[in-house]
Amino acid sequence: MTVVPMEDDEQLYSRWASGERKAGETLIERHLDTVGRFLANKCPDPSRLEDLVATVFERCAKSLGRFGGRSSFRTYLLGIAYNVARDDLKRHVRSPKFDETLTSLASISKSPSAIVAVREEQAMLLQALRHLPFALQAVLELHFFEELSRAEVALILELPEGTVAGRLRKAKAELRTELEALADNPALLQATVTDLPSWVADLRARLYGSAD
Repeated sequence: MTVVPMEDDEQLYSRWASGERKAGETLIERHLDTVGRFLANKCPDPSRLEDLVATVFERCAKSLGRFGGRSSFRTYLLGIAYNVARDDLKRHVRSPKFDETLTSLASISKSPSAIVAVREEQAMLLQALRHLPFALQAVLELHFFEELSRAEVALILELPEGTVAGRLRKAKAELRTELEALADNPALLQATVTDLPSWVADLRARLYGSAD
């Protein structure tokens, strides 16, 4: 039996850009979970998650041909998702001086994450991330959950790698501060210092559908 190799993202995108709708549908299906996962903890209104995911792929479809292969298609798509999430946050902020490095999800919405945590530690980590300024939350989640390199994150955010490295350092420090503030018992407080990597790993496994 002949095994037909799976087309890579770049091949599918090229066919989509040339007018092959089926190739686009295959590409969207392949990356639907990635986009949903990225947006899930960044919705001021979790009920709009599906709308935001749809907006990402609509923008991708409207700009067919723009992806030039400088990064992976996944990275390119996450760049679109970042802009969609930022635009949605800005829509909820009344001040015309919106600043993604200052405004957090928690400051404008009391809604919980669209991600359903199964452990207290996971819920607290998600809440702490939403207390970070949006720009820091995004860079940290790309690093933690998507396991992207600084170079890949820099492409997504359209920032120099040095700026991304600085934001990562600041985000990690602020996350620990937020976790310590949210911990309501000594055991959780100690875990913020010693067990953060395992919390992140557990939540990443859940996001990828491999956790109980």
